Amino acid sequence: MKEQLTLKINNKTKPPGSLGQLEEIAIQIGAVQNTLTPALKKPTMLVFAADHGLTEEGISPFPKEVTFQMVMNFLNGGAAINVFCKQNDIALKVVDAGVDFEFPESPNLINAKITNGTKNSLIEPAMSIEECNAAMSKGANIVKTEAKNDCNIIGFGEMGIGNTSAAALLMHKFTGLSMQQCVGAGTGFDDAGINKKKKILIKVANKHKVTEPIETLAAVGGLEIAMMCGAMLEAKKQNMVIMVDGFIATSAFLTAFKIDNSIKNNAIFCHTSDENGHKYMLDYLEAKTILSMGLRLGEGTGAAIAYPIIKSAVAFLNEMASFEDAGISNKE
Repeated sequence: MKEQLTLKINNKTKPPGSLGQLEEIAIQIGAVQNTLTPALKKPTMLVFAADHGLTEEGISPFPKEVTFQMVMNFLNGGAAINVFCKQNDIALKVVDAGVDFEFPESPNLINAKITNGTKNSLIEPAMSIEECNAAMSKGANIVKTEAKNDCNIIGFGEMGIGNTSAAALLMHKFTGLSMQQCVGAGTGFDDAGINKKKKILIKVANKHKVTEPIETLAAVGGLEIAMMCGAMLEAKKQNMVIMVDGFIATSAFLTAFKIDNSIKNNAIFCHTSDENGHKYMLDYLEAKTILSMGLRLGEGTGAAIAYPIIKSAVAFLNEMASFEDAGISNKE
């Protein structure tokens, strides 16, 4: 199919390769859908939220209460992700994977709470294997529902004070890269804060002698990361296009990749985050991103902003004239 798609693109009224990365995205989506005329249906953004026990160690400049406060902001329509999803006609659903708060019912909230946050991974595993598997299973079921509703392109975002630490730990364990490369400012630490965070995360990493993907995810991950990982794996099974956001979402993808590396065929990496470790994680995955704009907000914002470019790739493939259609002479 890729050869047929390439031939179709090379017969468009343009010099070969002149639409650059748009051509690569068009070929990828056509190959995923196994068609020369791919379509993007009911784009959906799932934002997974959870709290982290490791915040007890001061690994974030913000208190953990900001997690539930930001989820309320999502539900009230006031966050950046709300703005960009509305702008680009992307359905937005917020998933409570493990926030230490009982939310009122809301049409845009999916209650998938496993526990009220992870445990402190400096002392014990963040999750039991059972909790981790339950989170992954719930993530998969949420995606199954979206697939039944005819969604075929899905984005993943997150919210959770402390989750850059969980992402950095997963990255360190799975890639073998130094903590220096994995740890960044998160929600805005200064140099002293980053150094403190790094020292704590080195202790956490040394405490948990784990190598298998699920064991590692349970030991040092987060409930929202585990649920996102399960959701991504199911999106691959459902043959959806997967829009990967920034640092934390990519750590969930990295975990999923360790379980099933064919998931990369379906993944579009939407942007390179300004969070320190993201570029190294992308390099490890040999992933090419669409945007590099200094973003480091999370929430799925990079994926929502990149979506119109993904739409452009499908649009030119389907709608742009060929040399023959336009009556234009091709090169000799």
